Amino acid sequence: MVTHAGGCHCGRVRFEVIAPAKLEVADCNCSICSKCGYLHLIVPAERFTLLSGREALCTYTFNTHVAKHFFCAHCGVKSFYVPRSHPDGISVNARCIDSDTIESISVIPFNGREWEQGRAAWRDAESRDGQHTERT
Repeated sequence: MVTHAGGCHCGRVRFEVIAPAKLEVADCNCSICSKCGYLHLIVPAERFTLLSGREALCTYTFNTHVAKHFFCAHCGVKSFYVPRSHPDGISVNARCIDSDTIESISVIPFNGREWEQGRAAWRDAESRDGQHTERT
């Protein structure tokens, strides 16, 4: 595990996240993720620290309103959010992590368009391999 740093485009929002150097991220095809190219690195909330920019964040919710999408009000970048699948965790956009701490990124497709079926398939994969416990 390493401490990765990252943030939004303008630099107002900065964070740290503790995760492996070799990241496994989910590429969701739901209506919002596919439009913004979000790559999910989901971690328990205690492994995420917002360093700066809380005052710059705007929140967007839709559908079930469980997910809390946080955007920088200045540059519009969503560098992290609280996902519907893990409401007690944080999904960090791997594209917003400073690259100097990342050894590699493996991208795994997630069927967010059909969320219930996609989530069930993801849980089945978690059960089979036992190592992917922080998937979307």
